[in-house]
Amino acid sequence: MSVHVLLFDAGSEQEGIHSLEINGRTVVLLFEDSDDAERYAGLLEAQDFPVPTVECLDRREMEEFCNQAGYEARFVPTGFVPKNAEDRLLIAPPERNVDVSQWQEASAADPELEAFRRQLEGLL
Repeated sequence: MSVHVLLFDAGSEQEGIHSLEINGRTVVLLFEDSDDAERYAGLLEAQDFPVPTVECLDRREMEEFCNQAGYEARFVPTGFVPKNAEDRLLIAPPERNVDVSQWQEASAADPELEAFRRQLEGLL
């Protein structure tokens, strides 16, 4: 089964995956429906966030990647209806985002992040 994830600078040396911090956990969203992923990307853009690319990847490979990286993979099924405030973050980004203006430089300087980036590239 394929899922849709949000990537920044897809295919480049500075590629990164969109994640959320929820209660001390780093969460990567795995959208079943590409339209839901595109809508989420549009909401990020509306918040002046860097515009991500929606990429279709294998769900099992993404879950393995997240597990190895210490991230939590959260599947967002088609027609998902949130039941609480945390669930709402799966269909709309938080009003405030972490400053990502230096994320590319931080990735290049951190060997562990660099290894995760190469792993993610391998999934593509």
